[in-house]
Amino acid sequence: MNSKNIERKVEIYRMHPNAVFPEKKTQGSAGMDLHCCIKSEDNIVVLSKNEFYKFGTGIGIVLPQYWEAQVRSRSGLASKGVALLGGVGTIDSDYRGEIFVTLINHSESSIVIRDGDRIAQLVINALPEFVEVYKTGEPPQDTERGKGGFGSTGI
Repeated sequence: MNSKNIERKVEIYRMHPNAVFPEKKTQGSAGMDLHCCIKSEDNIVVLSKNEFYKFGTGIGIVLPQYWEAQVRSRSGLASKGVALLGGVGTIDSDYRGEIFVTLINHSESSIVIRDGDRIAQLVINALPEFVEVYKTGEPPQDTERGKGGFGSTGI
């Protein structure tokens, strides 16, 4: 696939006036930071031990067809025991609603999340097109590994 032929633009729109657009911290970053958009007067959420909360981001995206976005935990929060409930969230190319992030606190102490805090990473990927080439029988053995599975490449 020629990268010059791939549409790389993803439209982002605000669904709340206080929403912060996703941002990459470095040019080489794969993920963009998602910020929470707390719509209450307190502008904070306190997550107690084993508590989870669904945060809005106040933004939506328009992905090209055959693309998907993944919402992943931020390493800074994960190192404090706060992670994305369910591991990874998927946003399909036909979804047009607000992006939500559900965090769970696995730490021993309460964690305070403030409006605008970075709460997750958004990673966007093009999806391959699968083409059936063999209807029945064995797959081609054109690699050194072949069908070798678990542990077949050594210890």
